[in-house]
Amino acid sequence: MTQSSIVKRLTEPHAGPVPFSVEFFPPRDEQAEERLWRTVRIFERMNPAFVSMTYGAGGTTRDRTLRITGQLARETTLLPVAHLTAVGHSIEELRSMAGGYADQGITNILALRGDPPGDPLGDWVKHPEGLEYAEQLVRLLQDLGDFNIGVASFPEGHHRAPDLDHDTKYLVSKLRAGAQYSITQMFFDVEHFLRLRDRVNAADPEQGAKPLIPGIMPITSLASVRRMVELSGSVLPADVEKRLSDAAGDGPDENRESVRAVGIDLATEMAQRLIDEGVPCLHFCSLNFAKATSEVLERLGMNSIAA
Repeated sequence: MTQSSIVKRLTEPHAGPVPFSVEFFPPRDEQAEERLWRTVRIFERMNPAFVSMTYGAGGTTRDRTLRITGQLARETTLLPVAHLTAVGHSIEELRSMAGGYADQGITNILALRGDPPGDPLGDWVKHPEGLEYAEQLVRLLQDLGDFNIGVASFPEGHHRAPDLDHDTKYLVSKLRAGAQYSITQMFFDVEHFLRLRDRVNAADPEQGAKPLIPGIMPITSLASVRRMVELSGSVLPADVEKRLSDAAGDGPDENRESVRAVGIDLATEMAQRLIDEGVPCLHFCSLNFAKATSEVLERLGMNSIAA
């Protein structure tokens, strides 16, 4: 059975000003998996447009990603999107994984080039029998069957792109290859997202009309978010850094409660600005916890239950 497409799901009735979606990642152990499923059940009651399950660098979580995404499809009312990355895989392996998703009725796939294992900012090495670019993965999935395909986008530009013009060209090429929408890497300055949207529209209005979904992560730890932006190649704006640093305090251990409060404020402010700018959906990086995201949604009038 073919799933509802993400684009179609974004047009269906929803609570609040826009739909929202949630990103999960495969848990490392049994205890973490129990926590994930508790979080899944909380979000299930909130009726997100879709949820996505990430895929470890170099395919390090391949089997777990496939299994849990299948469980989301079979055992919940949620619409799962499976991540699939080109890095570290031959074309035959990619065909097999896509077939594995299709066998479980999963036809929504986020097609990614992927980061190299070990060091996400390290050299990207193509598998000798694999693919070089995400655009090629989009075309492969199109040839394999009735998949609804999304891709990644980068408001600040991908760290491997020489400049923003090249980055925009790469995104447009993925959309022209058949991707129906894109989800951005997390960012902390709405202007970066708006300028990306402008660049895509200027480069190709037809592709610019496809949903560009902003990725938002409510910050709950200054140390953690600093590490995340370092690994992603993005930047924490100076004003955001100052607000978080002031909340963290001068001691050897950051004041997590104060940082978390500021992080919720920041995410809410960003989300409201994005809603005002007409985004089609808000995509939250949950880190497999429900509370921070649900608090932001509640402030936006998009959460009718208590987490």
